[in-house]
Amino acid sequence: MINYLQSENLKYKRTFSRKLTVMAPLFFILYALLTMANMGTENNYFIIMVFNWWPLIFMPIGSALLCSLSDAKERKAGNYRGLRSHNVRSIRLWLSKNAIIAFYMFLSSIILIAVVFLYGFLRSGNMAPFLKICEASMVIWITSVGLIPIYLFLATWLGMVASIGSALIGLSAGVIMATGPSWIFVPWSWPLRLMCPIVHVHPSGVPLQNGDILMNPSVILIGIIVSIVFLIITSLLTSIWFSKRERSE
Repeated sequence: MINYLQSENLKYKRTFSRKLTVMAPLFFILYALLTMANMGTENNYFIIMVFNWWPLIFMPIGSALLCSLSDAKERKAGNYRGLRSHNVRSIRLWLSKNAIIAFYMFLSSIILIAVVFLYGFLRSGNMAPFLKICEASMVIWITSVGLIPIYLFLATWLGMVASIGSALIGLSAGVIMATGPSWIFVPWSWPLRLMCPIVHVHPSGVPLQNGDILMNPSVILIGIIVSIVFLIITSLLTSIWFSKRERSE
């Protein structure tokens, strides 16, 4: 499996996908700073804004874009026709593609942590809460990776429009459902809902007040467990589909 991962990672060398990994967190940091400057808000709103827009925009759209770019590279290289002439296990190939995309999303999260913390460290009198930043970033990543197999499945089956389109529809549904009792049934709602008790931000971007029902921390463990189970299920089902697809073509 290590060889599959190494081979898949080599495909990203000198590609826009790697650049996106670095550019995305820097863009959201810059956007938050410019917005704060225009609104004249307090410094503590910086973290709230970053960790509202990060799971709302980049995680669904960014991961769908990475999946689409990954599929585009395969289409240019022959659309997986090489599988029939080489001893390549399609399920391992599929899982390695998902794993590498998740890895690059993880790297983006690490860069986000570093930049947010550095901003707080350099800004006089505004030491950023490092543990909260780490917790927020990792929870967002964990609760978002289960959608990667779905985005990659849609990109492989129907193309980029379907993959990114599903992300756009999903993020809209996520915002609507995140504050309701049915949030657990909408994967796009999970990172937004879990940011409520962690960062104290409403999915709409408004800071939450103490005592708000959305700040109940019990949802954090529930969301993480459901996300891991969801990742296992989506990875298994899409890998089976991919294996059957390759055998039938």
